[in-house]
Amino acid sequence: MTRSFNGSVADGRVLVTGDDARHIALSLRMRVGESIIVCREGIDYLCELESITPDAVEGRVVSSQPCEAEADIRLHLFQAVPKGEKAEIIVQKSVELGVYDITFMLTERCISRPDGKSFGKKLNRYNRIALEAAKQSGRGIVPEVRGLITLEEAAVEASKSDTVVWCYEKGGASFGSLGLKSGTDIALLIGSEGGFSDGEAEKLMEMGMKPIGMGKRILRCETAPLAAASIIMNLTGNM
Repeated sequence: MTRSFNGSVADGRVLVTGDDARHIALSLRMRVGESIIVCREGIDYLCELESITPDAVEGRVVSSQPCEAEADIRLHLFQAVPKGEKAEIIVQKSVELGVYDITFMLTERCISRPDGKSFGKKLNRYNRIALEAAKQSGRGIVPEVRGLITLEEAAVEASKSDTVVWCYEKGGASFGSLGLKSGTDIALLIGSEGGFSDGEAEKLMEMGMKPIGMGKRILRCETAPLAAASIIMNLTGNM
């Protein structure tokens, strides 16, 4: 069923405008009496359409319930900026897997080192990708994509979570040893193509953040966050 994140809900009524209204009216050619789901803050509103134009779509709320596709954890992904189009893959697939938000950071071994202005332009595209991935996967929210920040800033932000997971190619504890629980905030830090430098690893450990190993194989920087997110979702009962 068509999902819209661009709608307002009030007093049992819904109003959808912008791109979603045009899509419903012109691309999907939906008719009065058909239904859509309007997503607001993790709640799915099943709505029957009563008026359809390219500028505005109106309807009534038939029922509402928490989105079943949303995880009961908040998984915050802090990803070192990768080169090329890898960032787009990471955004799309991590949204499908259920991450709560994505923050890109610059680390010592990042090959791609965009400045704030050029990265700001990319952020618009990344957030559009997140929106489309949220619709496709039935999410109840659209994870926000942010950046750029330093590793130090990311570590401070990550420390606010109940558990911090940072993946280290030189090994570390297992995911199973973390005792991950549902209903918690979990921060996941992933390095760039060259991983974290020795100095960065020392800083993270000095902050009390223990490294996590990803097995005996070295994963690509676009594979590691997806593997880690899948493991975390599975261990917390969200897969």
